[in-house]
Amino acid sequence: MKLALVTGGLRRLGGVIAARLAEDGWSLALHCHRDTVPDASLALALVAHGTVWQSFIAELSDGAAVSDLIPAITAHFGRVPDLVVNSASRFEHDDWTSVTPESLSVHHSVNTAAPVLIAASLARALPGDGQACIINILDQRIRQPNGDHLSYLLAKQGLAAATDTLARALAPRIRVNAVAPGLTIPTEEYLPAQMVRLANAMPLELLPEPEDIADAVLWLAGARATTGQTIFVDGGAHMKSFERDFEFLERD
Repeated sequence: MKLALVTGGLRRLGGVIAARLAEDGWSLALHCHRDTVPDASLALALVAHGTVWQSFIAELSDGAAVSDLIPAITAHFGRVPDLVVNSASRFEHDDWTSVTPESLSVHHSVNTAAPVLIAASLARALPGDGQACIINILDQRIRQPNGDHLSYLLAKQGLAAATDTLARALAPRIRVNAVAPGLTIPTEEYLPAQMVRLANAMPLELLPEPEDIADAVLWLAGARATTGQTIFVDGGAHMKSFERDFEFLERD
C-alpha cells in the first residue's frame, strides 16, 4: 500500500491532486481545516478507484495540531506516509499599506511553518530503512514577485527556501521538491474575458489546468533521483515580470 498525506486535500487544487493519486493507486490521508466531506468530483474518484482514505482535521496555524498530524495518520493506517503533499494555503489580500503583524504571522504559520513541522514529524516517524517524499505547492510569483498579497507571497517564498534546505537536511531518506503553479483555479474576482487575455499574455499562451499540477506532483512522487527541485507549471509566467497580481491585470 502506498500512502499519501495531502493537506487541504478535500477540495480545489488539493482535491484534484488527491484524485490523481487515487487514480494511481495511492491510499489517502486527506487533511482538512473543518469540513471532512470531499467535493463532488473527488468523492466520485475515490469511489471509482476503490480508494482507502480517511480525513484528518487540523488547524495548521496551531503548532501542536500540526505536530500531531503524522502520528494520527500513522496510528490510523498502521504506517507512516510515503508521500506528503503540502497543498493547503492561507491566502488573503494585503500589500505594504495594509500588512499587519497578525497577517504576517498567520500566513507564515500556515504556509511555511506547518509544512516544515510536518516534514520534521515525518522524519522522526520514518522507520530506519524507510524512504519518503515531500512535495510543497508554491506559487510562480516566487520567481518574479510584486507587492500584492504580501503576507501570502512572503510565506510562499519562505516555503521555497525551506524546500531547498530540507532537501539537503533530510537526504538521503526523504526527497523534498516543489511545484509552483501559475493561475490555475480563478477566484470569483476574475472575469471570463480577462481569463482569455491573461492566457494570451503567457509565454505559452495558455494557463495551466489543475490536472497539469497534479501530473507534476505524481511525476515528482516517483522521481527517485530528484530532490531540491521546483517545477513551474504556469504557462511560462515565471519568465515574465508582471506589475500586479493577475487579478488586477487585463480587466478592460
